[in-house]
Amino acid sequence: MAKQNADSFEKSLQTLESLVDKLEQGELTLEESLKQFEQGVKLTRRCQSALDNAEQKVEVLLKKTETGSPEKFSGQDDTPGKAG
Repeated sequence: MAKQNADSFEKSLQTLESLVDKLEQGELTLEESLKQFEQGVKLTRRCQSALDNAEQKVEVLLKKTETGSPEKFSGQDDTPGKAG
């Protein structure tokens, strides 16, 4: 599911960049420009939502590591005097 969301975000961002390029060229009619702009707004909201979700996940992960205690690495050698 995460991979699908990332792909969807990347696709939306790529489409948005393409729309911006078309609008910047100034060769579209007013009606076409408005349609492109409307689609761009929808894509921007979709991208922002995906970024917000990713930020929330990062915050949850950081909170888990801040409050949890580190686990001992199973490959560590606790023998005194040995460099591990």
